[in-house]
Amino acid sequence: MTTVASLAPFLGGALALSGVAVAASRRRELLVRWCAWAVGVPLVTAAFWWGRPGTAVIACVVGVIAVLEYGGLMRLGRADRAVLVAAVVGVVLAAWLAPGEVFRVAAAGALAVAAVPLVAGDADDGLRRLGAGLLGLVWLGVLAALVPLGASALALFVAVSVADIVAYFAGRRLGGPRLSPLSPAKRWSGTLAGAAAGLGTLAVLSAPGWPMAVAVAVGGPAGDLLESMVKRGARVKDAGGWLPGSGGLLDRIDSLLVALAVLLVLG
Repeated sequence: MTTVASLAPFLGGALALSGVAVAASRRRELLVRWCAWAVGVPLVTAAFWWGRPGTAVIACVVGVIAVLEYGGLMRLGRADRAVLVAAVVGVVLAAWLAPGEVFRVAAAGALAVAAVPLVAGDADDGLRRLGAGLLGLVWLGVLAALVPLGASALALFVAVSVADIVAYFAGRRLGGPRLSPLSPAKRWSGTLAGAAAGLGTLAVLSAPGWPMAVAVAVGGPAGDLLESMVKRGARVKDAGGWLPGSGGLLDRIDSLLVALAVLLVLG
């Protein structure tokens, strides 16, 4: 069984080895990104080590930041963002405090999100606001799955992150057909190499199972393409600019979100 205690040595070792590799490369952008990981990985690991309360806290914090970034991409007003934040946080808290009520809380959140443009009487832009709000709730509300999944979700995040990194470098080196018009820089060669690396990571972390494998190999790339579609619609390169080396938080967790959704459906 995968536990946070069993994952911690692998995470620490991977962080140390990657630090040596980054230092040897002497590339400033990689160093900046590694420093962000050096701060984030211990914080996230400590939250998961705390158990469900810690996981719920980190999921709420991530959810709030992700909603604000998503709201900026979709040009949502303050009221839309505030209600969406409340809905996402409500689903996460329900997963922690009242697991049997998650779907009811999610439904209430969807009604609240829909009510904002309706109450405003927005005939011109209401449909777009409604669609964007519901997509945000479905997309970001899946963070609630972190609470019951616990260490398995942490292993999934590690595997998806490794797959992303390998896909980026392998795609640039190997070339070949593009994966999708939504993200012209991504190649099938990189995606397949990343999937293999992600599956290998799951094996090393003792987190086997075909649902986890499908979540990494299929859900991860799909999540990346989903965010690319949103960003292309918004005509921006990154969801934010505050996270060193990664743009915004959504740029870092996009693959994880759909991977979590796939794991929920299959598992």
